[in-house]
Amino acid sequence: MSTPFLVVGLGNPGPTYDITRHNVGFWAVADLADRYGSGFSMNSRQRAETTSVTLPGPEPLKLVLMKPTTYMNESGVAVKALATFHKIPADRVIVIHDELDLDPGRLRVKQGGGDNGHNGLKSIRQHLGTGDFFRVRVGIGRPPGRQAAADYVLAKLRPSDLDAMRVDAAIAADAVEFLAREGLDATQNRFNS
Repeated sequence: MSTPFLVVGLGNPGPTYDITRHNVGFWAVADLADRYGSGFSMNSRQRAETTSVTLPGPEPLKLVLMKPTTYMNESGVAVKALATFHKIPADRVIVIHDELDLDPGRLRVKQGGGDNGHNGLKSIRQHLGTGDFFRVRVGIGRPPGRQAAADYVLAKLRPSDLDAMRVDAAIAADAVEFLAREGLDATQNRFNS
């Protein structure tokens, strides 16, 4: 079996943040785990909830799934610890995160780039020493009026918005599976909107 992919769902732990836009990454990795009947367990040494799944096929692919328990701004601590433990290089790391610069319902997959003001990405870049990991960017749109971005991403979602975001998280999970199997170009052609 080839080197596994480390799939990082960004979010904040605890019930206060469960239904906020900032936690769409958590929902996407939870969706992936559910698809393969796998449950998360707390890994206090790596400061994350983790599990792994194997994508079936002629060449099975292992995905190590993680939800950092460090809070968003320190996500890189957990990502670095788990990547080091599993000997996974940065170019086999896939990070799923919310993206203010994309409208809700839109998704983009890319490799590399800056952090665009996203503190989770900033922390991961800092701790991995590179930005050359994959990003599955789930659109959440800009806050209305003069609302601060931090207040917007951490506000509890209305039921209709929550349902739509759960669908977006499932599509992000689809994109991760496709990326692991088919590569970046094919994934961008199929999922980038």
